Amino acid sequence: MSTSTAAATTFAALEACFAADLAVIIGSDQPQRSLAPTRFIGLVKEVRDVLGASGHRPWQEASKDLAIAAEHLTDALAAPAGDQAGVLAWARTHLRDAITAAT
Repeated sequence: MSTSTAAATTFAALEACFAADLAVIIGSDQPQRSLAPTRFIGLVKEVRDVLGASGHRPWQEASKDLAIAAEHLTDALAAPAGDQAGVLAWARTHLRDAITAAT
């Protein structure tokens, strides 16, 4: 499997695991399957902004985790082949933490 294919597969796995939960947090319909990486990052940023505007401290903390996750996801798009897996793993950790804090 080529590195770009591996990164695409990992993005797809992250989207499959987290997109529905993110959409529920903002009261949105479940997103269509197979979001492009940039659309998935856009969803993460949208939820980040909604939670960040809240006065509820756990949601604000979740917003911070989503900001970090969005940075890691964006970095993974341009990261060298050997670094993509690690960057995406950090993104996954922050996505999971944010969703846990927001629900």
